Amino acid sequence: MLNKDVEVFKQAILNEVEGYEFYKMAAYNTEDEAVKKEFMNLANEELKHIDWLKDAFMKLSGDPSDSVALAEIESPPSPEIFKWEKLQIKNANLAVSVLGIGIEMERASVEFYKKAMADTPYEAAKRLFDVLAKWEQVHLEQFSAAYNTLMKDWWSEQSFAPF
Repeated sequence: MLNKDVEVFKQAILNEVEGYEFYKMAAYNTEDEAVKKEFMNLANEELKHIDWLKDAFMKLSGDPSDSVALAEIESPPSPEIFKWEKLQIKNANLAVSVLGIGIEMERASVEFYKKAMADTPYEAAKRLFDVLAKWEQVHLEQFSAAYNTLMKDWWSEQSFAPF
């Protein structure tokens, strides 16, 4: 694997660590127990991503063209993003803010992996970075849907309703 491919994995793991810390901080800053639980679920999802990335890196750190090693890598864990529209939130400010930042983090991750895919000459690495880009795209879509749902609650709290 090229040094720049190794750097992609290092940055990807760091991105997930930052996501973990961000969602954990959001959980500790809300008094709403249901929201706290869901932020911790998001934080724990980031920990699963870290483990998956480390495993994928170890399996590809030999010959990056080895399709057997790539085949051994299971798909990333399915994002178990909570259905925010079912949650009764007392104060939508924090949830909307966190999801808005989460959307930008996911969007940046999608672009990061697409660039990494374009920059590597190794097909196995390209396929892996493509999987990761799609993985983050799913998160982006889920966060966007939740954000749009919660945004209506936020507008109501701001006395901007009806719209």
